[in-house]
Amino acid sequence: MSSAPVHSQLGSVRRPIVAANWKMHTTPTEARDLAVKISEAITDAPGVELVICPPAISLYNVRKALDSTIGVGAQNIYWKDAGPFTGEISAAMLVGVCEYAIIGHSERRQHFGETDEAVHLKVRAALTHGLTPIVCVGETLAQREAGQTNDLIAYQVRGALHGISPEELSSVVMAYEPVWAIGTGIAASGDDANAVALRIRSVLESIGGSDAAQAVRIQYGGSVTAANAAEFLSQAEIDGALVGGASLKPLEFAAIVQAAAARIV
Repeated sequence: MSSAPVHSQLGSVRRPIVAANWKMHTTPTEARDLAVKISEAITDAPGVELVICPPAISLYNVRKALDSTIGVGAQNIYWKDAGPFTGEISAAMLVGVCEYAIIGHSERRQHFGETDEAVHLKVRAALTHGLTPIVCVGETLAQREAGQTNDLIAYQVRGALHGISPEELSSVVMAYEPVWAIGTGIAASGDDANAVALRIRSVLESIGGSDAAQAVRIQYGGSVTAANAAEFLSQAEIDGALVGGASLKPLEFAAIVQAAAARIV
């Protein structure tokens, strides 16, 4: 089991972080039971920061089912603290319930029209209320084939993080999730994912300086499985994984966490 979540980094060593994104799966009872099974399956992963992101309706159940060694995250937040926004949940409401928030996932961008400016406002809200934002960026297949990946990634990163101070930046987690790999069973290669992570880090440096950029953890997400996790987690610029479908399988998720633990020397 990992130690309690720690958001600051010691020196130049970035602590691996593996997050489970359950998306729109599990009832509250199922979520509680799955969280317990995952906790029991992960028996030895010292130094890995773990996060479970269930549907909003199950956040409280999952938080109650876990001890402090595993963090809990929301899959989305709204940037206003309160108001006439039917169906939304603010960062302010989540204080004490979870510690993280996934922001800008491609499914939010694709299905719900989430813009880079909305992502920026949500990042700001998360930081204001002490939540660690897991900020997702990634290109479509058409953009990749057109050679637009580097420019698109830079645009998304700058759009999400403009105006963020170096101190705030160092507590952000980035997730590279190529849209064409999410839920398709087709993953990027480790080398390709590492090249994009390096591009992300170079843009972060232009935003907040070298020290802050080097402190940021960058996850890979997109059809991550126990079979391919080591390929990504052995890369120099990739510090963890944002795991979708495989995170609904306790033993599969535990194997991915073990791949992250193996990265620690």
